[in-house]
Amino acid sequence: MTELPLQAISDAALQAAPATKARGYWATVGRRIARDKVSMACAFVLLLIFVSAILAPWLGLEDPYKGSMIRRLRHIGTIGYPLGTDELGRDMLARLIYGGRLSLLIGILPVILAFCIGTSLGLVAGYIGGKLNTAIMRTIDVFYAFPSVLLAIAISGALGAGILNSIVSLTVVFVPQITRVAESVTTGVRNMDFVEAARASGASPFTIMRVHILGNVLGSIFVYATSLISVSMILAAGLSFLGLGTKPPEPEWGLMLNTLRTAIYVNPWVAALPGAMIFAVSICFNLLSDGLRSAMDIRN
Repeated sequence: MTELPLQAISDAALQAAPATKARGYWATVGRRIARDKVSMACAFVLLLIFVSAILAPWLGLEDPYKGSMIRRLRHIGTIGYPLGTDELGRDMLARLIYGGRLSLLIGILPVILAFCIGTSLGLVAGYIGGKLNTAIMRTIDVFYAFPSVLLAIAISGALGAGILNSIVSLTVVFVPQITRVAESVTTGVRNMDFVEAARASGASPFTIMRVHILGNVLGSIFVYATSLISVSMILAAGLSFLGLGTKPPEPEWGLMLNTLRTAIYVNPWVAALPGAMIFAVSICFNLLSDGLRSAMDIRN
C-alpha cells in the first residue's frame, strides 16, 4: 500500500526538477582551459603580439627602415627610443613589432600547411592500410633519417634564400611528423564499432574518413601541431640567422639577431631583444599547447 504513494511522489519530484542542459565536449574543453591561468596568460601575450604586429602601421611607430649613424646603438630607455636603436640607428621597438609579422608568418604558416597535408596523408594511410600505407609511411621514414635542423638547412640551401623557400622547407620538415601521428591515431579508430556500422550502411571510404574518423582524430593531431609552432619559430629564426631566410633590410627576429651579434659587447641588452621575443613567443606556444592537451584529456 505504501509503495504506490512513494512511487507517485518520486515521479512528481522528477517532473518538477529543472532540466539541465548537458555540456558538450568542446564546451567542457573551453571551460577547463579558461580556468588554466598559465594558458590564459600565454594566450593574452600571444594575442597582444599578434594584434600589435597586425596594427603596426597605425601605432604611430618610427619607420623601421630609416637609420642614422648618429643615433646608432642607443641604450634602452633613451628618450624617443624606449628600446634603443640597432647597429644602423633604426628604432628597435618599431623593428621588433614589424618583425613580428614576418617571424609569425614564417613560424606558423608551415605548421598550418603541414597540418593539412600530414593529416590527409595520415588519414588515408591509416584507414586504407595495406600497400598504400606501406608506400606512404616508408616514404615518410626517409625524412626521419635526417635531423629537422639539417633537413631545413639543406632544403633552404638548395632552393635559395627567401621567405617562400623558408616556408616550403619548414613545411617539408613538419609533414612527416604530423603524418605519423595522424596515421597512428587513425589506425586505432578505424576498427571501432561506429566505423564498422558506417561500412555496413554502405558509406564510401571518403565519407567514412571525412565524417566518422576525422572528427575523432582531429583533436589529437591539432594539439600535436600546436606544439610544433614553437619549434617552427626557432627553426625559422635559425634559417634567417644563417642567411637562408629573410633578406636584409627586412625586419625579422632571426635576421635581427644576426645583424646585432657584432654589437653584443657594446650594447648587449639591445642585441638580446630579438632573442627575447623568439623565446617569449616559443614558450607561450609551448605552454598553451600543454594547457590545451590537459584540457582535452577528459580522463583527468
